[in-house]
Amino acid sequence: MKLQEQDNVNAQFYRYLWAYILVALSGCLGTVVDGIIVGNLISEDGVSAINLSTPITQFIFTLHLLINAGAGMLVAYALGQKKTDDARRFFTRSLSLTVGLGLVLAIVGGLIFPQQTARMLCDNEQILPLARNYMQVLLIGCPVFILMWGLSTMVGVDGSPRLVSLAVIVDNAVNLFLDIVFIQWFGWGITGSSAATVVGHLVGIAILLSHWRKPENRRLIPVFTTDGLAASWKRIISQGAPLAVASICLTLLLFSANRIVLSTTGRTGIFVFALCMNLLQIYNLFLSGTCQTLQSLGAIQVGKEDNQGVRTVIRKGFRFISLAMAVTCLLVWIYPQGIARLFGCDEPEMLAQSNQALRVFALSFIPFCYIYVLMIVYKLYSHHHMALFISFALSLTVIPVLWLMARILPEYIWHSYLIAYAIEAIAIYVMHKSLHLRFELKQ
Repeated sequence: MKLQEQDNVNAQFYRYLWAYILVALSGCLGTVVDGIIVGNLISEDGVSAINLSTPITQFIFTLHLLINAGAGMLVAYALGQKKTDDARRFFTRSLSLTVGLGLVLAIVGGLIFPQQTARMLCDNEQILPLARNYMQVLLIGCPVFILMWGLSTMVGVDGSPRLVSLAVIVDNAVNLFLDIVFIQWFGWGITGSSAATVVGHLVGIAILLSHWRKPENRRLIPVFTTDGLAASWKRIISQGAPLAVASICLTLLLFSANRIVLSTTGRTGIFVFALCMNLLQIYNLFLSGTCQTLQSLGAIQVGKEDNQGVRTVIRKGFRFISLAMAVTCLLVWIYPQGIARLFGCDEPEMLAQSNQALRVFALSFIPFCYIYVLMIVYKLYSHHHMALFISFALSLTVIPVLWLMARILPEYIWHSYLIAYAIEAIAIYVMHKSLHLRFELKQ
């Protein structure tokens, strides 16, 4: 690879990386901010209610990954090959699928069955009313969530990562401001928290739509045709499947883990677990940015004669995620009770449990992040079966380990994630060696 091209890849990597990290803010930091404000203005049970609602948010994010992450890769491939018509078709069809599925979820979950949905996720009568009010607004706002994430991906791929950054910054600023306004000034309680998130996303969407005001940014304009519609949707879904499978497994894990922890440790334990899941959101902030950069920029480099560009992107991705994890883990080990107090916790028993749980989870998420990034690498090198295996294993291994620990050694329940991810890492190594896989691009 020529030195100029190497410098160009380096510059592009950080442009994409910071843009996608800010996109991830839209998906994860809103939940963290909600938890902090709700914990301080309402109660610890409010934080638990938000955590019990995370399977809904994760399921919506799964739809985004299935549709928009897959379409984003196809659009990137098409733009890299200067096939603008193909890029427009994939963009249009992912957009229509996004809005359609979002509306179905909003009607069924948010308008027809809100109480049943809440009770399915929370059986604690003290927390249930808070969970129901928070979840209903999230479900009604489902089309807004998925459209915000989808447009962010497409605008970034189309060469405007700075606009994505601006949209997400303003989105989260509006969310933060309206959280306080709706909860404290309007008296809407926990409903105001989820309403603020939806309004913030609407503002973000308005900013992203300004991308198409400039004539030079009109490569990706909607083209509504039915030619090859089913084939396009099939390609979109197949591209996004590994990430979406991992995400749907994470949805199942969040649901199962909440139920197991709530039944094993009660109200105190579910609050501590909510803190741990908020910590995971911080890890996901860096992880999502890294993975989407690998997908978008890595996919652009795949078709080039010199494969060094792909290797450079992968190497920089692993370096960045290693640094981000090291810093995050160190801060958690030094200030575990500070994190608990940040979420409004002042009960001695909750603070004591938070000390141990947060430190253990900070270590547990390190192998999780490496395994997740490795899944993207397998995908780039066309080892699709290995990527699919990791997608399933990332979350499904945790459920039986967590269930066994809850029944055999409940005092060590917080170590379940670390044990499960260690088992997965060993399994991946053994499979890689036994299948004689090599990281070489297929031309």
